[in-house]
Parts: sequence; C-alpha cells; structure tokens
Amino acid sequence: MPYFDAASTAPLHPVAREALLAALDEGWADPARLYREGRRARLLLDAAREAAAGAVGCRPDELTFTPSGTHAVHSGMSGVLAARRRVGRRLVHSAVEHSSVLHAAEVHTAAGGTVTEVPVDRTGRVSAAEVAAALGGDAALACLQSANHEVGTAQPVEEVAAHCQEAGVPLLVDAAQSLPWGPVPGAWSVLTASAHKWGGPPGVGLLVVRKGTRFAPQGPLDERESGRSPGFGNLPGVVAAAAALRALRAAAESGPDEAARLRGLVDVIRARVPELVPDVEVVGDPVRRLPHLVTFSCLYVDGEALLHELDRAGFSVSSGSSCTSSTLTPSHVLRAMGVLSEGNVRVSLPFGTEAAEVERFLRVLPEAVRSVRERFGVPAAGAAPRPAEPVAAAPEAAAAGAAPGLVVDALGRRCPIPVIELAKVIGEVPVGGTVTVLSDDEAARLDIPAWCAMREQEYVGEEPAERGAAYVVRRRV
Repeated sequence: MPYFDAASTAPLHPVAREALLAALDEGWADPARLYREGRRARLLLDAAREAAAGAVGCRPDELTFTPSGTHAVHSGMSGVLAARRRVGRRLVHSAVEHSSVLHAAEVHTAAGGTVTEVPVDRTGRVSAAEVAAALGGDAALACLQSANHEVGTAQPVEEVAAHCQEAGVPLLVDAAQSLPWGPVPGAWSVLTASAHKWGGPPGVGLLVVRKGTRFAPQGPLDERESGRSPGFGNLPGVVAAAAALRALRAAAESGPDEAARLRGLVDVIRARVPELVPDVEVVGDPVRRLPHLVTFSCLYVDGEALLHELDRAGFSVSSGSSCTSSTLTPSHVLRAMGVLSEGNVRVSLPFGTEAAEVERFLRVLPEAVRSVRERFGVPAAGAAPRPAEPVAAAPEAAAAGAAPGLVVDALGRRCPIPVIELAKVIGEVPVGGTVTVLSDDEAARLDIPAWCAMREQEYVGEEPAERGAAYVVRRRV
C-alpha cells in the first residue's frame, strides 16, 4: 500500500532500524557513568551528536537532543524569550508556522508578551522585507519555518536571517520538513528539527543554539544535555536518528539525486491533477518548495470522504480540510494563504517512491473525486452556471443586509455543502445579480471567495447575519 504522508512521519529508514537494534544492545547504560557500560554509551552519544551536527552544519556542543521536535521548539522559544526579556517581549512569526510555534506564542501572550504575525502571499511565502519591518523596537525573537509542512513552500530563511542579524534579533528556524534535504543556510541563531520526519524513530528532536545566542533554559534543570533537555535521554533512538540523517547525507553526496527524482514525480502530479480532475486548485509555490510534497484542493468535495476513498484504493494521504479536523476549522495555513480548503489533499512522497505508484495514484484519484461529488449531487464536470431569467429579490436578502438576489440558507451544514448550493443556483440570477449564502461554517469564509476566483464570479464580501455570516456573490459569467 503506497504511503504518501511522509510530511507527517516518514517510514523508518533501514539504517535507522539497524542502528536502533544495535544501540539497544550497546547503548542501554547511563552515559554519565564512568564504568565500562557507561563509557560505551557515552561514545555512542558523542558519535551521534557529531554526526547530527555535521548534517545540520553546527558545532557538536551547540546541539541538544530533545524528546521531540515540538519539545525542541518550545524549549528554544522559551529559552531565548526568557534570556532577552530586558530587550523586549515581542515575538515575531509568520502566519503559517507549525502549531508548536503557535501554541508557544499563546503561552507567551498569556504571560504578558506580545506577538506580531507576518502574513504570507497566496503561495504561502512570507516577504523578507515584511519580516524586517517587524523586527524593530522591542522584538525579542523571530520564528520562521524553513519550509511549510502543509503546502511545501520554502521560506526565504537566508534573507530573513540577514535582516535579523542586522537588527540584533535572534532567528529560530523550524527545519523539521527541510532538514532531510540539506542544511539550512543563513545566519540563524536557533534551529529545531524532528527525527521522524527523515526516517529516524519518533521521540527524538534536535535543538541547536549557536554560540553567542543568549539562552536561559526554563523549568527544572539537571546536568544532562547542557541543561536544555533534562532527564535520561532515549540513547538508542538518538543513535538511530543520527544514523538515518547521516545515511541520507551520504546518499545525496555519492549517488543519484533522490530530491531531484522526487521533485520530478511531484511535478507530474502538479501538472496532471488539474488535467484529470475538474475544478482543482494546486496550492503552494510551484518552484520554491520541498521536493517531495504537493497539495491540492478539490471543489465540491468533503475532505474526509475523499481521504477514505483514497485509503480504500490503497493510498495514505493527508488533508488540511476542516471536515477532517476535530476543530471544524480549516487549516490555519490554508486560511492565511486565502486558498480553497475543501477537498484538500496533501501528498508527500517518502524516499524511494516509485514512478509506478504515482501513476496508479493518478489513475485512482479522478474516480475517487467523482464518487464523492456524486454523493453530494454534483455533476462530474463541476457545477457550471446555467442560463436563467431574472428573478425577484428574496425577502431574506434584506434581513441579511445583502444586495437583492437569491439567498441560500446553508446554516448548520458543513463543507462543502455551502459552496455546492451556491454553485447550483448561481445560474438562476441574471448576470449582475447576486446570491447570498448564509453559513455558520468557518470554512465558507475561505471557500466561497476561492470558488468565485475559480469560477470567474465576483465575491462582493461578507456581511453580518443573525447566525453565522452572509456571503454575497455577484454573477459575472
């Protein structure tokens, strides 16, 4: 069964498996002890640290192993913010950071700090100039992921790092998604990563704090890992994680370019999905991106239902649609980008993915989308507007504060129903007429404007309503 969700967690690398089993036999003792077993464990830990530091591009004594990538992010942010409290208490981060950064930002705000969120463009990329503009005054720390975990867009880390260095503000880079593909360039101050993203075992993260960066570890401390990650570490996991990362670097330097090969497969998906499936938006930067990841959204499709269809067909993929989320809200990344969220599919290819598997996915996808759309009564080719005679204004429109025209009551109905109902009736108003969709689904705030852009209709705007909101669309074609 093809596993296409490496961005969530990559399959265990064969080298990591071998190293893990060996370390369970040789690295079980306390590396802080001076007897034979302890010294053997210490040698394994030191070798793992040197290997990981070489892959990151830092000094071994700058690198700390943590229990997870999330733990590394939280420790890195809290340590820098605490050390720079006299400078200021303002945190700067992009609107598309990983949830671990956003959760740490919430704690920082609750403790009296402030946050400046820098927006991104429609591809999910932040402007280095806008980050630079946010660095003045009381900025204590800036956070920027090297590449986005949902849409694959690479960020201008090197340029942002130069601005941060000039402003005297440390930059923390979340390199969880990009580190498997190479070191992060630039004069960053702190870097975090997670081993299970590159084929290491779960439960191992990296926290790198470069020399000269003011850092004050928070919480109870002990003598291990420079006081930055207290407790007895998972030495077998650390050894396996470092072995996998070193193996990836060695393969990239000596053999065929796996990144280029996977990029070619992703290019095929990016090009052919819109040809094979009507009403699809491929999102993320088409060029400045991770080599193995592509995300697209399908109009008139329930994301959870589509994932189930693909799972039945033998493919494991992920989604940022609100209908696949326990929060019932669209992905904050898709929301920040202002792109379609319904029917969202993220394909992230693990190392070694065969071209034949991608070809089979492209054969399966159109039928999976057609099947889901059929359940909602949507024609296979999408719901195109149809000619109609002028209609009288619906009385509900005035109550909603909307322009005269039809009113669609989609209250209490989740994605993609509000957009489907809009598509069904847009042809019933004359060109220049309006349709007002009443919806209390948060996804409608994204998906209705996105539908308008895809179907060449005019999104007039959002107006208040007794429940939810009224989304007004004017027919243009």
